This record gives sequence, C-alpha cells and structure tokens, in this order.
Amino acid sequence: MLGDAPDGTAQAAPSATPVRLLVAMSGGVDSAVAAARLTDAGHDVIGVTLHLWDYPSGSPEKSRCCAPEDAHDARLVASHLGIPHYTFDRRELFAAEVVEPFVGAYLDGRTPSPCVACNRTVKMRELFALADRLGAAGVATGHYARIRTEGGRTELLRGRDQTKDQSYFLHTLGQAALARLVLPLGDSLKSEVRAEAVLRGLPGANKGESQELCFVPTGRYDTFVAERAGERVRPGPIVDERGRVLGQHGGVHRFTVGQRRGLGVALGAPMFVSAIDAERATVVLGTRDDASAQVARLVDPTFAADVVFPLRAELRVRSQHRGAPAWIEQHGDDLMCRFDEPVSAVSPGQIAVAYLGDRVLGGATIAWAGRELGPLEASLPP
Repeated sequence: MLGDAPDGTAQAAPSATPVRLLVAMSGGVDSAVAAARLTDAGHDVIGVTLHLWDYPSGSPEKSRCCAPEDAHDARLVASHLGIPHYTFDRRELFAAEVVEPFVGAYLDGRTPSPCVACNRTVKMRELFALADRLGAAGVATGHYARIRTEGGRTELLRGRDQTKDQSYFLHTLGQAALARLVLPLGDSLKSEVRAEAVLRGLPGANKGESQELCFVPTGRYDTFVAERAGERVRPGPIVDERGRVLGQHGGVHRFTVGQRRGLGVALGAPMFVSAIDAERATVVLGTRDDASAQVARLVDPTFAADVVFPLRAELRVRSQHRGAPAWIEQHGDDLMCRFDEPVSAVSPGQIAVAYLGDRVLGGATIAWAGRELGPLEASLPP
C-alpha cells in the first residue's frame, strides 16, 4: 500500500498537534497556500518539488508543475515562508511510467489518463517514500479533495469546490496513504485560495493556471505523440458505421472516442468518432448515439475494501465528466457496468471512478464500451 511504514504498518495520521509534514510544492498558487496554512498551524513543514520534465532549450512553452522553472518558483515561496525546500529529480521515472505509456495508448487507439498514472506511479509513491526518509508523519498537497476518518477508516471525498474537485486523480490511494495524507484546500474554493495568496503576498500569487497536461502545455497531443512515435504512426481509412470509406487519416493517435472536431472529413452533418480499430488503423464515425455507450467493461480495479458488488454508484468516465448513475458488477478480475442512460464518449483507456455521494469508492480502467447488452452484461441488476 502507498504510505506504508517500512515495517508494513500504517504510520499515524497527522493531528492538530504540530508534526513534521512534507508538502508537495508545484510552484503554483494552490501548493503555496497549502504550505502557508500548515506553517501557520505550527507544523514543521518541508517543501519538496519533483523535477519531472524538461522542455527543449529556447522553447516558449512552460510547465506549471514539474520543470526547473517550477522548482524555482516553489523555492521562492518556501523562502518567503521560512521553510526548507528540496528538489528531487524523477525525470527518468516520469518518462517511463507516464510519458511512454501515454504515447503507446494513443497509438493503440486508447485515450490515456496520464494524471491518474502520474499520481499512482510517480508523485504520491515518491512523496511518501521521501516523507519516510525525511522523518515526516504525513504528506500534504494542494489537491482540491477532502479526507474523512470514521469508524477507524479513512475515506477520500470530493472537494468543496465542485468546479475544481480533484478526488478523481487520487482514487487509487489505499488506507495507509489516506491516513497520512493532508489536504489543506479541500474545504476551500479556488477563488478563496487565490485571494488568500494575494493577501499573504506569496510569490506567484497571480500566476496563471494551465488547463493542459504539464508535458503537453500546447494541448496538441497528436503532435507530441507523432514526434515520439516515429514509424509507429500508421495512416489509414476513416469509415462510417457501415464500413463506407469517408476519407483518410494520418494516424489513430489523432482521435478519441466521442471526438467531433478535427475529423478531417466534411459530411454536412455532425459526426463523432464512435470506434477506433488500431490493429487495422481504422477510425469509425457515427452519430452522437453511435458514440454513446450503455455498458462498459472495466479492468484493473482499485476499490475500497468495504465495497460490496453489485454496486449502485455515480460513475465518472473522465475527469471532467459530471458522472452518471450506474450498476457495477464484478465478473472475475474485471467489472461490468451498466448506465441508466447512454453516456457519450466512454473511451477505452480512460479511468472510470465511482462515487457514493461525495465519497470516492474506487475506480478502474475502461477496456471496452458498447451500446447493446450481451450475455455477460445481461446478468446485471435492473
């Protein structure tokens, strides 16, 4: 489990009593305010930045969470607060666990969730390991999510600011990690955090906020993938649901299920990507209904130990999805889910995260999604 002590037992969660806390500092406003609040509370705060990515020399693009300039900004905040700050190089790990799988997923016709992968295999894992090395009782981040402990169990909840809620990205954390995780911004609105940063005079208080991936700030995923994929990119046909050829494409990495814009063909009516067959390098277009799914198979599930299937939950099929009511049933090592109503853009490769109210129950990777019920799915509760 993430956050286990060296002997395998969970260390005690930080309390109101001042303790040593490692704070992940990205160089942005959120982590700066999180560190400031914990410092004000009297904790022994240590700022840590993970150096994950570099841009080519002279590039106008700037990251806002993982490059040298971010470490510089985080160091300025730490100096302002009077706390120590350290930067750790994890570029090789990030490339292996996040960037290469990201490229591979698009080439395979899947839509990856790199921020979930980063938190699971790089950020949180490394932060807890560093906390142990530095003698810290817990790890604090600037995520907009909340922690609740009841009946001896620690639960992950949505953040108060529903427009900024980031619980989706932390759903893989187990009990040991959640018991040591501190989320100072969980009950705050983003507007409140920004105003507080300005009032405190924190360096970078007016720093902008990127809406794109830290390693693809331009948002041009297709260009990024093509530059790294080389000869693995395979052009192919664009067809309709009946197999009629509508045009040609430069690689399936340019598409994702549910996509409407940038299809490369003009048909006189709105069309959506309804399927991607990477093996045949074929992209299928259809109507909005064709690009919607009522059932899906989920793999590699990570759910709370007290969850019992069949499960009735609200399922978010991507980070910006509002969620849809669904039944979730266990079938061997996988899960099958059935939505009450068809859901658009249920894309293989994305992560589906289940909620009961504000509580995060767990999540899994979407392996397949479809419109019709087969023999396996027909056994799901009505």
